[in-house]
Amino acid sequence: MTFAEYVRENWITIVNDTILHVDVTLAAVAIAVVIGVGLGMLTYRRSTLAALATTTTGAFLTIPSVALLGVLIAPFGLGVLPVLVALVVYALLPITRNTIVGLQEVDPAVVEAGRGMGLSRTRVLWDLRLPLAWPVIFAGVRVSTQIIIGIAAIGAWVKGPGLGNQIFNGLGRFGGANSLNQVLTGTFGIVVLALLFDLALAGVARFTTSRGLRA
Repeated sequence: MTFAEYVRENWITIVNDTILHVDVTLAAVAIAVVIGVGLGMLTYRRSTLAALATTTTGAFLTIPSVALLGVLIAPFGLGVLPVLVALVVYALLPITRNTIVGLQEVDPAVVEAGRGMGLSRTRVLWDLRLPLAWPVIFAGVRVSTQIIIGIAAIGAWVKGPGLGNQIFNGLGRFGGANSLNQVLTGTFGIVVLALLFDLALAGVARFTTSRGLRA
């Protein structure tokens, strides 16, 4: 069976795997944005805390994905939950780091002007710093998304959802009928998803960034 024939005959399974891959990626990114941006907002004013936040989240990326998923089986079992937790952990560094850098690099003159207008520190953060830092923060979101789309495929090792099941099923019976087609389907599908996600996020970034800050 050719690759095209395999896709045509198994398109329902492939579409379902793709939808589940998208779902777990979106959920992980959403949670990581809340945690990462919140962590950055809490630590950007103090260099020691900021360094601790980036070092800690960076340390997570040094853990091999298979090892982390294996550790997460004990508290969370098999399925979606360990995969989701692992993806959130891996997504934190770019978002947290970019939030801290973006907030720290806001022009001090703009901050002083806001304070001169009577804005509180909280209002300065929400009304001035965060909108001005948003392009930098969102760049971190895009990087995180690209990272975890690929890592999500490893989630099939712990019975997680997504296109990784195509890859692992094919590798598990490599040399058998359609095993290569399964591996290629999962691999190409993830590449296409990564490109589509990046294009979509580029549009979201443009839509959510103030017109005066757009390149």
